[in-house]
Amino acid sequence: MQAVFFDLDGTLIDSRADFVSAINQTRRAFGLAELPFGQVVVHVGEGMRRLVSRTLPEIPEQLEEAAAYAQKQYGAHLLDHTTLYPGVAEALRVLGAAGWRRALVTNKPREFIRPILQGLGVLGEFEALVGGGDTQTFKPDPAPVLLAAERLGVRDLTGSWIVGDHFTDLEVGRRLGLRRCFCRYGFGDRRGEEYDLAVDSLAEVVEYLGASSQ
Repeated sequence: MQAVFFDLDGTLIDSRADFVSAINQTRRAFGLAELPFGQVVVHVGEGMRRLVSRTLPEIPEQLEEAAAYAQKQYGAHLLDHTTLYPGVAEALRVLGAAGWRRALVTNKPREFIRPILQGLGVLGEFEALVGGGDTQTFKPDPAPVLLAAERLGVRDLTGSWIVGDHFTDLEVGRRLGLRRCFCRYGFGDRRGEEYDLAVDSLAEVVEYLGASSQ
């Protein structure tokens, strides 16, 4: 039984604008000037607390308060500007029809996952969801992917894939012996991690996995 473990931000959805908005609202609330778009986006991918610590370095003594504020702001505006990347819904549907088990594994706080997926019409395409807070550690630690595999009922990861745009996905794939797909169109950072496949859209994932599963 083969599975595909998908990242969320930068892989399935373009959520950059809503992250930047939440961070800059938080900076304003704490008396700080806004940051340029790219200066925020470069830090997305390792959980909300780390995002806040890197984008509000001026107030380390207020980190917990700022992180809670940013999370509340982000949660109130999850879908203001966030969209699926082109072809994502169709790719997920086709992979499911072809027999691939599909799980979502993201460092995004777990309470945001269902509202986003439901709002974008793809919640039903996943058989397991794992988000930040479901395990004590975050990707690239293997625990979130292992929990997703457990929820899928997949005991042997041989032949399974992880699909993502960030080093956290590629590193955890390496550590677990998964085949790794790097999404070049995302906004993550590969940081020198290797991959088995690089794509510019999820349609290419469907094409490759359809051929490789024959």
